[in-house]
Amino acid sequence: MTSLDDVDRAILEELRRDARVSMTAIADVVHISRAGAHARIKRLTDAGIITGYTVRTDPVLLGHHASAYVMLSLEQPAWQEVRDRLREIPEVEHMALVGGDFDVILLVRAGDARDLRRIVLEDIQAIPAVRSTRTTLIFEDFAQH
Repeated sequence: MTSLDDVDRAILEELRRDARVSMTAIADVVHISRAGAHARIKRLTDAGIITGYTVRTDPVLLGHHASAYVMLSLEQPAWQEVRDRLREIPEVEHMALVGGDFDVILLVRAGDARDLRRIVLEDIQAIPAVRSTRTTLIFEDFAQH
């Protein structure tokens, strides 16, 4: 396992803030050379700590006017099958296997309330191993980074 120092953590924070930041800008912020920043990012990537880069978007501006967290209770032995079926639903933006009152939490983005209803009642609940669902509407999103 790769141990992280304060410079590694500062680099990761800069990349979380803006994955398009230049190597020179990262080096300046964390007070190392450009070559040093490049080498550290390569090491973090090779170690699997950095797994990719992404773009954050505004769901409403993309036409997703209804978002919800959908919690699922499952028949336990069927987790992999359920996971594979959920991956086929394009409106499922994020999925997490969790412990507690529910087995899975999904972040679902839909065009409108009618579309969200269809996704939950017809797509998700149609999966045989899904025993029950609970849907919590999102009124407003706040980005962390």
